[in-house]
Amino acid sequence: MSGARLLETNGNPFIMRGVSHAHTWFPSQTSSFANIKSLGANTVRVVLSGGRWQPANTASDVANVIALCKQNRLICVLEDHDTTGFGEQGGAVSLDQAVDYWLSLQSVLTGQESYVIINIGNGPYGNNTSAWTSATTSAISRLRNAGFDRTLMVDAPNWGQDWQFVMRDNAATVFASDVDRNTVFSIHMYGVFDTAAEVSDYLQRFQTAGLPIVVGEFGHMHSDGNPDEDAIMSNAQSRGIGYLGWSWSGNSGGVGYLDMVNNFNVNSLTPWGDRIFNGANGIRQTAREATVFGGGGAARRLRPSPPRPAEVVAGAAG
Repeated sequence: MSGARLLETNGNPFIMRGVSHAHTWFPSQTSSFANIKSLGANTVRVVLSGGRWQPANTASDVANVIALCKQNRLICVLEDHDTTGFGEQGGAVSLDQAVDYWLSLQSVLTGQESYVIINIGNGPYGNNTSAWTSATTSAISRLRNAGFDRTLMVDAPNWGQDWQFVMRDNAATVFASDVDRNTVFSIHMYGVFDTAAEVSDYLQRFQTAGLPIVVGEFGHMHSDGNPDEDAIMSNAQSRGIGYLGWSWSGNSGGVGYLDMVNNFNVNSLTPWGDRIFNGANGIRQTAREATVFGGGGAARRLRPSPPRPAEVVAGAAG
């Protein structure tokens, strides 16, 4: 079902197979980009901050991140982590404030449309989700009006897990509000998705509606329950849906089990790292590099692929 897939401008599906890297907390770990690529990934989701936890990642820093992604032939998903748990977690910022951050980076993002996807805000909203739809449509509109002609990614509320189904039930409205029809939805799958039936039902509803969806975060276990990572990965593969596991290294606060490598050492895979990279339906087995890195001709901008408006472009033909 192509309507729920990302497409490159040459019409080829691009299926994300990658991991998140907490760059904002570990800015010196720049070797992680090459190491993530060496294990087969075609995408890296890069954690940035507009200043919630530490000084904001600057335009020059973000430009360097983009250069590292391109050097290592990785599609770069940049995300603002400052929105995590807005309305429930102290210090979290609104999606509107996240847009302000992206606008401050526009000078280094312009021209990188074939390589960079903007994940507007990580896991916005905790349990109070009533404003998610209006805030998300407003954020998309502001970015479009400012000239952001690229693929945008929007996260579900409920800390990304959408257990109240607000994103699921309002995704069509949000998608239709995007004048470019170039928005992809991101669901985070942890303890809420602890059975194969829940994983399959959620993804199927987006595919039935012809709406693009990726699993923007997931793990092999979590404090809120035991996610069914086998079902997540097998469903993603059979449906042609992207997935981005959490996370490369550096987890703390009792969730160190989500590290894929120990102490950023690519030669020291954890059980989770071995599973996602080397296991059934894993990254090594299923990832295909974006053709924008394939040589031969100039890269083209990320654009929707008419006449099927639900198809979202995520790369460009080389």
